[in-house]
Parts: sequence; structure tokens; C-alpha cells
Amino acid sequence: MPGGRHHLQIPGPTNVPDRVLRALAAPTIDHRGPEFAALALDLLERLKTVFATRGPVIVYPSSGTGAWEAALVNTLSPGDRVLACETGHFATLWRDMAEKLGLRVEFLPGDWRHGADPDAIAERLTADLAAGSSEPAFAAVMVVHNETSTGVRSRVAEIRAALDRVRHPALLLVDTISSLASMDHRHDEWGVDVTVGCSQKGLMLPPGLGFNAVSEKALEAARSARLPRSYWDWGPILNANRDGYFPYTPPTNLLYGLREALALLEEEGLPAVFARHDRHAEATRRAVRGWGLEILCADPREYSSSLTAVLLPEPHDADKVRRIVLERFDMSLGTGLGRLAGRVFRIGHLGHFDDISLAGTLCGVEMGLAAAGVPIERGGVQAALASLEAS
Repeated sequence: MPGGRHHLQIPGPTNVPDRVLRALAAPTIDHRGPEFAALALDLLERLKTVFATRGPVIVYPSSGTGAWEAALVNTLSPGDRVLACETGHFATLWRDMAEKLGLRVEFLPGDWRHGADPDAIAERLTADLAAGSSEPAFAAVMVVHNETSTGVRSRVAEIRAALDRVRHPALLLVDTISSLASMDHRHDEWGVDVTVGCSQKGLMLPPGLGFNAVSEKALEAARSARLPRSYWDWGPILNANRDGYFPYTPPTNLLYGLREALALLEEEGLPAVFARHDRHAEATRRAVRGWGLEILCADPREYSSSLTAVLLPEPHDADKVRRIVLERFDMSLGTGLGRLAGRVFRIGHLGHFDDISLAGTLCGVEMGLAAAGVPIERGGVQAALASLEAS
């Protein structure tokens, strides 16, 4: 390996700022004492700003996968029908989880290059309402806001408008695992019932915290939902949270890190955070076009600001590019997942990231592409730098 630090440019886990690392190293305190209660109450209130909600945000010691399960088991019952959208690898995994839990999932097909189609959702829900049953069949709609495997964003506000237009009562469950604190998401304004998030991406923390932001409608659904739940049950957590505690041992040191990460976001301001991610994403896309390569996302309205997936021409192997970049430049790029294995690599540009970090990342990618024998034009980095300078 070359000298210097490792460059982690996967779309999560992301680089942890030094301030957050230092906060994580603080001594653990009594999680039943008043100092912890003050910490928890403060964090639970400040998290609402990140989710753009006035309602509760539930925190789990978990990955994002655990927060997925919590969203399902708290709101649904065995045999409930759910409408999901095939936008990529993680949408597929969430669908698989729902089926394993005993839900009946209808999967709207997709090509992994577009987000969830609001019109297709509206059409399917309209047919559901017209089917003649006393109650609509679909209890929920599941959408991945930013598909981490593809770099494609679904237009959640338009999906909510589609539900409202056809007057369908289904819950709207949204995965923001790779968009939270990186891309604009408005839980309340967009009428989301459960927003799923996690710690290791835009929040700039290590893995280990999962989140559910929940609406009043979701809380009402939880009162009658019959899927088995114990650890994931919102009720005991919300009851304990009122006094600043948890019904189990909380991840105190991760909460220290969360306090520092929220301070970083507050100092920059969320609008500026989103603008920074937009700016870096645009510069990255200009680099890809400058190399003469193809961005996987096919609709500019749906470009991700957290990552860019780069599609290589046949017969070139994206994993070979990733291997060369790692061996020669000590930089990790995201692999292609599922049906995209070997076809794409993913450049993460989210979290603790600045112009110099992006410039170095794109230089490493350009050198790696050339070393792997991928036919490229050598204008990508310059195009990205021009974009950064202009903005």
C-alpha cells in the first residue's frame, strides 16, 4: 500500500470527522442517571430538525436494516399487502424482508436506472380502490428515497402527491439511509409516515444507530398492527424517551458522537449541507461525462447528490478498476451490487467531504480507469474542477 491515509470513497460508511472520533472516546456514563437523561432529551429534540419533523424520532442500537424492520413490524399485520418499487438492490432487499415477515408484496418492476414512478404508483393504487373491496388492499407503499446501489433518487414529494390525488389511505414508508443529512427530505411536509435512517452516511458516524421518524398516522397504525415485535416495539421506547431513557442499554458513546455530528450540521446549516452535496455531485457527473463514460441514473431529475454510479462499457470490469484504485492509490470505491456486479463502480461524495477531497478522489478514479485499460478521454478531472470553480 502507498503511504498516507486510506481514502474511503464508498457511499457509506463514510469518513468520520476528527471531532466526532474524539467525542466517541469519552468515558461512558450511567445510562440511568440524570446526565444521560439530559443528553438523550437534547438529542431526541435536535434530531427532529434533521428529519424535518415535529413528531418523535425513535433511535435504535442497530443498522439501517434494523430500522427497516422496525418500520414494518410496528405498522403492519400478517398478510397485509404492500406496494413496493424496484429501484435497485436495497429496494429488493427491503422487499425480501417484508415477505419474510409474512407481508404480501407487489413489486412494481424497474430497470435500476430510474426512481419509483409516481404515475405508476397512482395507477396501481387507483386500480386498488376500484377493485370493489370494502377496504383498499394496500396497507403501505415502500419507497427508497436514494437507492445506494444505483445513485438514483425517487421523487418522494411527487409520490405523496400521487397518493393524495387518488385519495388512497396507504401508509408511506421511506428509506432515507443514504440521503438523510445529505439530500433534502421533509418528513412532515411530504406526508411521510415512517422515515428510515441510519448513522453511518450523512450523519458522519460509525455504523450502529438506526432511526424511525414517525407520523401520527403511523402511531395510530401501531396500535392495531399485529406483526410480532419486541425489541423493535415503538411503545416502550417512546414511553422511556419521555424522561430521557431507553428500555434497554443504549449505545452511549455513539450518542456522544451523534451530539458532535449534529453540532457540525448545525454549524454549517442544513441548506448549506444540501447545497454542498448538490455541488459535489454535479462536479462528479461532469467528470464522468468528461471521461466519455455513462452515468447509471438515466433521468437528470433523479440524480443522487450522495453518490454517482458509473457504468463501464463492455467488456470492461468495474471490479478491476476498483482493485487497481485500491492497490495503487489506497482508495476504496463502491462495488456494483446485485445485477450491477462488475458493471458499475460507485463514487461516494457524502458526509464529511470538501472540494479538495473530491478533487483527489476524481484524480484517483481517472488514473485507475487509465491503468485498467478503460478507454477514456482525459478531460474528466478538469471538467470537475471547472464546475467547482464556477460554483
